[in-house]
Amino acid sequence: MDGWTRSGQDAWVFLKPASRPSRRALADGLSRADNPPMTDTPADDNPFIEPGRKLFAGPADFFWAADSIKNLPPMKHVEIAFAGRSNVGKSSLINALTGRNTLARTSHTPGRTQQLNFFDIGGRMALIDMPGYGYAAVAKDKVQAWTQLIHDYLGGRASLARVYVLVDARHGLKPVDDGILDSLDKAAVSYQVVLTKADELKPGELEKCIADTAGRIAKRAAAFPVIQPTSSRSGLGIPELRAGIAQLLSEREG
Repeated sequence: MDGWTRSGQDAWVFLKPASRPSRRALADGLSRADNPPMTDTPADDNPFIEPGRKLFAGPADFFWAADSIKNLPPMKHVEIAFAGRSNVGKSSLINALTGRNTLARTSHTPGRTQQLNFFDIGGRMALIDMPGYGYAAVAKDKVQAWTQLIHDYLGGRASLARVYVLVDARHGLKPVDDGILDSLDKAAVSYQVVLTKADELKPGELEKCIADTAGRIAKRAAAFPVIQPTSSRSGLGIPELRAGIAQLLSEREG
């Protein structure tokens, strides 16, 4: 069936952007979520699509880098962070969100981002590009140091509103992702799984990946139950991801 469908326990997954679930069904499936789903309407009718576009069409500037928990910037705005395995396409997704080719540094070499990079988005929020965890072509002690930095930041930042955990759609969730998800659950930090490189899968394969991922996170306490497929190359899911961030920001500011 086109549209939204239930996968696992209490998790809704987006299969095709063509139909609308009932509000009652969504309410049943999201009883444990801190926030409502990104949308219960097709993308064209989502009231946050345009605010999301405007949010990321405005100024976006790098303003801080932190290589330890001791030199984080003062907490001023709502913060959202992007985390993921090395080479998952995190920097490319940030550039696609902001419509800029070089805001976040991209590289074919995993491990180039080795600190927390903070970007001011329109003077309303901070976007944090985190080091990739897992494999990286650098010394193991450096990987351990920035992995610890990731966990320390995720567990102790009061201004952190949500973490977007990026997962390569071609491979799905891996055991290395579980450590980050466990930290987020323990710290009660809201997070959402975002599938990257989704354009490289056939529709049936993508739907299976979405369903499998939703089933994996269904019982996780802090997981936002909408799996968002994206592609930095084709633009798939970018407006919806912007809309979700704009909605989260609106709720925090309101």
